[in-house]
Amino acid sequence: MEEGKKGFFRGLMDKIGGVTQQVDETVEEAGLPLQQPAFSPAVQEKPKGELGFFERLKLGLKKTKDGLVGRIDTLVLGKKEIDADTLEELEEILITSDIGVKTTVELIRTLEQRLGRNELKDGEALRSALKDEILTRLEAHHSTLDIAGYHPFVLLVIGVNGVGKTTTIGKLASRFSASGKKVLLAAADTFRAAAAEQLEAWGERSGVDVIRHKEGADPSAVVFDACKAAIARQVDILIVDTAGRLHTKVNLMEEMKKIRRVIDREIPGAPHETLLVLDAATGQNAVSQARLFKDAAGVTGIALTKLDGTAKGGIVVAVSHEFALPVRYIGVGESIDDLRDFSPREFTDALFQA
Repeated sequence: MEEGKKGFFRGLMDKIGGVTQQVDETVEEAGLPLQQPAFSPAVQEKPKGELGFFERLKLGLKKTKDGLVGRIDTLVLGKKEIDADTLEELEEILITSDIGVKTTVELIRTLEQRLGRNELKDGEALRSALKDEILTRLEAHHSTLDIAGYHPFVLLVIGVNGVGKTTTIGKLASRFSASGKKVLLAAADTFRAAAAEQLEAWGERSGVDVIRHKEGADPSAVVFDACKAAIARQVDILIVDTAGRLHTKVNLMEEMKKIRRVIDREIPGAPHETLLVLDAATGQNAVSQARLFKDAAGVTGIALTKLDGTAKGGIVVAVSHEFALPVRYIGVGESIDDLRDFSPREFTDALFQA
């Protein structure tokens, strides 16, 4: 791209840098100052005769499709020739849709190379090439959660308050239980008021037991008891909820390390998965959280919630590609069935399909 075309990009990088710095400072102080939504046990069940998952996925991603692919279509469809100006405008769309600076730079560079090879003759070819490049990056780090070979399989779930962490745990417990697995939940978020009650409500709904202590108890003590109970009861999956906000980042991360040590001591090699839950609607905040937790908490997978509520679902691409982490689950609605295994191809098809 010509040097003179970089003005927008440099300016936006400065803005994003400022946002990221503010977010990091907020997280440094005490996680992320999000309010935990009140828990409603009446999460929607899927009515009989409802649309299939792919159609529901398309519906859940409608805001992202309109905000990202809709703008791309307006830019490129009908164009008989693709030039540097078109790619610069595309760059703006990708960044403002939270695809991420790093990933956007790579995408545009690749498209420039394809343009140089005369592979992008018109707008349709550019749209198709962009879809393929996004899919390639999502598939590069993708893998589904594999619980085979472990008994019990220990799933440690982390994330700041307000992202839907406990609700995600409840939905996972329901799914695992419905598939015939014996599940146990550990309410190790002892700092947030009513966190254990929220988890117990999910446990009752799913027929899953919950190990809990009184509010303010040592989270590691809860985890210790849960590990002992998981072994004694011969459960298949132990899911551990954790605090999302302690007094400082140092306290939060030290507590995570302590919990991991207790789990590994009682169940050698565990936790087998450390799942970071992110709220897709928070955009660059989610990127900052992924950076923080990956560095300090050994994240092995991502669950992205609330994709149906944001036009910036490009964060899925940014988080997966920038941090080389698999997106295990996405949430595109309120029902239990709307927390789904992430499929890169289904995701890109749902976005780009007319």
